[in-house]
Amino acid sequence: MFVSASKFKPPVWLTPEGDKVSCIEKLKVLNENLEEIRALAEEALADAVLMGCDEKQLRQVVSDIAQTIENPYKKENK
Repeated sequence: MFVSASKFKPPVWLTPEGDKVSCIEKLKVLNENLEEIRALAEEALADAVLMGCDEKQLRQVVSDIAQTIENPYKKENK
């Protein structure tokens, strides 16, 4: 597994109302999910670079993916 030289600092998680999430178990799950996403993205970047792809393009693709993720719990305006 590819290990990043930089240490990722998780964000302060907030509710939609702007309050801090304080449940330890929720914070643990959220931060573990971010670490998994980061590790997978780093592996994809390493693979892309090793295969001769442009690093900037891979970063843009990952950003595009993040921007297009759909919220399955989003309330539809009807």
